Amino acid sequence: MPALLILGGTAWVGRETAREALARGWEVTCLARGESGAVAAGARHVVADRDSPDAYAEVAGHDWDAVVEVSWQPRHVREAAQALAGRAAHWTYVSSVAAYAPSRSLIPEDAPLRAPAAPDERVDASRYDAAKVRCELDTLVVHPAALLVRAGVIVGPGDNTERFPYWPRRAAQAGAAPMLAPAEPAHPLQLIDVRDLVAWMLGAVEAGVTGAVNAVGPQIPFGTMVAAAREAAGATGPLVEAPADWLEERGVRRWKGEASLPLWVPDRGEEARTGYHSDERLLATGATLRPLAETMRDVLAEEIALGVERGGVAGLTRERELALLAELG
Repeated sequence: MPALLILGGTAWVGRETAREALARGWEVTCLARGESGAVAAGARHVVADRDSPDAYAEVAGHDWDAVVEVSWQPRHVREAAQALAGRAAHWTYVSSVAAYAPSRSLIPEDAPLRAPAAPDERVDASRYDAAKVRCELDTLVVHPAALLVRAGVIVGPGDNTERFPYWPRRAAQAGAAPMLAPAEPAHPLQLIDVRDLVAWMLGAVEAGVTGAVNAVGPQIPFGTMVAAAREAAGATGPLVEAPADWLEERGVRRWKGEASLPLWVPDRGEEARTGYHSDERLLATGATLRPLAETMRDVLAEEIALGVERGGVAGLTRERELALLAELG
């Protein structure tokens, strides 16, 4: 059976990759500290701290049919690529569309990238974009035929960012009562279900696909996602849309985090970081994407199981939303 090494594998995308590979009959090893969670049942866990000089000692002496790297710390990515040089028949680096400069037109894979982070820079989230570019460059030095998966907004069960889950959870909370949403214009969204992403990625590995691929969903209006959330939850109350300026004047944030309307970026004619990436090569290399409604139903089911009234890490509290609705009148 094919031997897969995942550099990571205990957090969302890595763990889902392990599950899919195991379902395909692969032998899966995950190298990780294990602080983000457990590996998928059936996978082997090699416990290692990637800051340690001997982090790859247990895996560097083996040959692997495929390696999947998910880190965005440049030093980790570079040292792993070097330690496993000549040991992997196929190498995949899970990158991001954040590697591209913002745009308002569809970006193909050969578009210019942002300036990279320094080779040994220890990055935080503020340098995520530059870090992904550096990681791609360092990967290609050692593995020039790598598959570079430039993922867009990943959604689906297990999403701990709570950006996408906010909307079906809030729709379920609202029910027959009002629900707040931003008014158009907003930049479009491109959402890809994590299950579709990893299924395509492992199929691409099996087929020997190399080079960069934008792993993104179809371009949809922001309001389409909100409508799908309301339909999944059976929300019947009025949807109250507020202008962008009005929301931002009251401290409502865009995109993510507390006090935000997650995944929302108002469109004032500027370029955007997401929502404008070509999916042509993704579809040409075998991707099959499920309907948004199916993803929304599955995420809602997970939210109900977790408790829709619990506090979240992203979005407005229901109390704050109701206060804003009252102010709108």
